[in-house]
Amino acid sequence: MTEKEREAVALFRFGVISELVCSQLDPGEMAERIREKSGQRWHIPHSCRTRIAESTIRRWVSLYQNSGRQLSSLYPRPRSDRGRSRRVDEETVLSLVKLRKEMAGLPVVKLLEEMKKRQLMPPGMPVSLTTAYRILKQEGLSGNTAGVKVDRRRYEAQYPNDIWQSDVMHGPKVETGDRRKKAYLIAFLDDHSRLLPHAEFYLSEGLNSWLDAFRRALLTRGIPRKLYVDNGAAFRSRHLERICASLGIALVHTPPYTPQGRGKIERFFRTVRSQFLPCFRGGSLRDINVALDLWIREDYHQRCHSSTNQAPLNRFGDHIELIRAAPRDLEDHFRKEVRRRVAKDRTVSINNRLFEAPTRFIGEQLSLLYHEHKPNRVEIIHKGTSHGLLVPVDLNINSEITRDKPVQGQLPFLSQEKQHEL
Repeated sequence: MTEKEREAVALFRFGVISELVCSQLDPGEMAERIREKSGQRWHIPHSCRTRIAESTIRRWVSLYQNSGRQLSSLYPRPRSDRGRSRRVDEETVLSLVKLRKEMAGLPVVKLLEEMKKRQLMPPGMPVSLTTAYRILKQEGLSGNTAGVKVDRRRYEAQYPNDIWQSDVMHGPKVETGDRRKKAYLIAFLDDHSRLLPHAEFYLSEGLNSWLDAFRRALLTRGIPRKLYVDNGAAFRSRHLERICASLGIALVHTPPYTPQGRGKIERFFRTVRSQFLPCFRGGSLRDINVALDLWIREDYHQRCHSSTNQAPLNRFGDHIELIRAAPRDLEDHFRKEVRRRVAKDRTVSINNRLFEAPTRFIGEQLSLLYHEHKPNRVEIIHKGTSHGLLVPVDLNINSEITRDKPVQGQLPFLSQEKQHEL
């Protein structure tokens, strides 16, 4: 696996366990969440499998917690038993679990016979009755599980910043120069208090606008433990996954057409439509954002909420000591990452801009971090360690380099006069 592929796997694994390691769950809740995840179908990077065993999820949780919550602990590692067959492989375990769910009332003996009939066991590696019982017990399938209905309940986060919900609302058209364009309200809502960490109208609902609002929300109200967003393409970006993973935020996507996890922010949008927009009398994007900020601060945050019987600002402040402040280097967590291999002339290209890397990195693949608004400031990351910044290529300086006929072991050099000037 390449470094990029290993990171993609680690980000996927963090996405699976994020709500388990970023929330305070009692053992029963933990077991139930793990059981639900093992029953889901997943698009696993660089794998044809679609299921994850409960034991695998527990192992990922343990690796992440024991490493001091380092994402690197979730990188795939070569198997210690490579080249030697295991007694029961993971594919057989998943087949047994799947068949048990399909035929919940069948005795385990008959279940194994059915697996043999369907050729779900590797040749020469039969699963013993004892092993089958052990696997089913570990997966919570030792009894009859057929016909179990999903237990859906209303919930509320116990403390502020335990859960944030975020969504985008289509707003009114606003004046932009000599045209009128639709505005989009991007908002974040704290589940416990119903406080708005940030809400602002933008001229786009794309990822860049959402990330700008997200950054402002983090700076204003601290770091949430879990973030609920919808299943849109923008929120499935690897860039957003990296940001949340680096900040220790569990990113949770609600399935399409099932917005139950974001019901509270949908209720807030209804309030905006019924109470704020009818009273708005401005015309520009700045006008509507100034009015929205005033309405949130002096009305919405101060008014007693019908569900909590407290004003959002007061309820949020009751446990202010639990808030995780945004780190000083928050901006660095939002940098984009690209991977480039250094050419023989020491150059790499990012968005049609040429940079020079140190000579020792010729032929090496580097991770490069940069802000779009600071495209010339690119940090070099090699094997997890920072190696300073790339240098933008200066064609005028390069034109002064004397290039004699190449001699083995000799590199191009600047003239003594030019070196003195530099």
